[in-house]
Amino acid sequence: MLTDFSIAAAAKGLRNRAFSARELTQAHLHAIDALNPRINAYITVTPELALAQADTADKALAAGEAGPLAGIPLAIKDLFCTEGVRTTAASKILSPFIPPYESTVTAQLKRDGAVFLGKSNLDEFAMGSSNMTSAFGPVENPWKRRGDDDTILVPGGSSGGSAAAVAARMALGATATDTGGSIRQPASFCGIAGIKPTYGRCSRYGVVAFASSLDQAGPVARNVEDCAILLNSMAGYDPKDSTSANIAVPDFAAAVGRGVKGLKIGIPREYRPEGLSAEIEALWQQGMAWLRDEGAEIVDVSLPHTKYGLATYYIVAPAEASSNLARYDGVRFGARVEGHDLGDLYERTRAAGFGAEVKRRIMIGTYVLSAGYYDAYYLRAQKLRTLILRDFTDAFRTVDALLTPTTPTAAFAAGENMDDPVTMYLNDIFTVTANIAGIPGLSVPAGLDGKGLPLGLQILGRPFDEETVFAVGGSIERAAGFAALPRIRAGVAL
Repeated sequence: MLTDFSIAAAAKGLRNRAFSARELTQAHLHAIDALNPRINAYITVTPELALAQADTADKALAAGEAGPLAGIPLAIKDLFCTEGVRTTAASKILSPFIPPYESTVTAQLKRDGAVFLGKSNLDEFAMGSSNMTSAFGPVENPWKRRGDDDTILVPGGSSGGSAAAVAARMALGATATDTGGSIRQPASFCGIAGIKPTYGRCSRYGVVAFASSLDQAGPVARNVEDCAILLNSMAGYDPKDSTSANIAVPDFAAAVGRGVKGLKIGIPREYRPEGLSAEIEALWQQGMAWLRDEGAEIVDVSLPHTKYGLATYYIVAPAEASSNLARYDGVRFGARVEGHDLGDLYERTRAAGFGAEVKRRIMIGTYVLSAGYYDAYYLRAQKLRTLILRDFTDAFRTVDALLTPTTPTAAFAAGENMDDPVTMYLNDIFTVTANIAGIPGLSVPAGLDGKGLPLGLQILGRPFDEETVFAVGGSIERAAGFAALPRIRAGVAL
């Protein structure tokens, strides 16, 4: 089936004229028609736009003028502004918003010939670890527990729609964002690859903000090579983003097959929290063995301030969110609920427009920034952030990359862990420190748990050294030989 190709294989087939971009796009649109009513991976589907872009790609291919992503069908997380196409951030407050401009990341994907199938679902304003907080309904993970076709599993969040679309063969790849693990956790839950690049590697211009010092765009795709191909198009300096790094973009795809011989891989001792499952520990040990067999040296390292990572994140992120979300007031754009006066309009609009999780984080953020609590919470969290970064800096003086689990568990069922926000926040225990420090992190599918669900391993690297991260990830991917498929996907639906 055309929906089973990787991006690299599809690009080769398109250039060899084995099939057309229109045929490839139609196959994915048919898959969306069949599966999206159940999985709900897309908020908005854009078939007319996709077919028009596919026809343009076919002309460019025929003329020998095609970009590297010509004809490749992608899902775009509904956090990226797309000119003329509704962008909601999965929130009622933005449900009518149609941007008059294009985000830098999506503009660069268009430049390289990509086809946009639609806007993928997410946790509201990217706040969540389950994709259950979307105002447009939850996303269903296409994976099922062995022997249990009835229980609905979450795809992870916030980029759950992007991950589910790729896993279910409703897109060859997708854009995503990661503020505390929102690329890597859903990639792990859905059995695909996903990378959060170094902070500043991809422009944040045109990406709806959650926490500006933590947010970073990146790709999810079937495998490590596909992630590298997408990142090559997504990355680059952007003068419209003051945090964008003016650093050359290397050939990430070339690094995937480089191997790990001679590299030192650190194993952080603090990433073994109490209660870590035996399955996760066994997979971690297997990952070490694979890298050792490929010629890498495994080194024990310490990141002593890791234990403060979650607390630091859940002070800094809500504080920045409370500031960023102040712009949604019903006056300039988005939904509006009329009131008796301006203050009443603000209150009614925000009360009706924001969901429970967004309100919770705004309240937390406002509290930690308030007079009398700023020093006790926010200022202290920023000091801890410096110490967490120092831990990574010290570790990378002796090792080339770090290997950890991606998540503490496999995908959980919808409804499990949902009543306790603190339990939900613990899903990010292995991922948040990379955002706090701004370093790159890649999740690679590496095995299955006892119930047949995918588990991921995470590679963390030095700032702007995604090449080494891809090299390590490629080695793990080859050794793991992960070929399991979800129960629900294009051509195979329960």
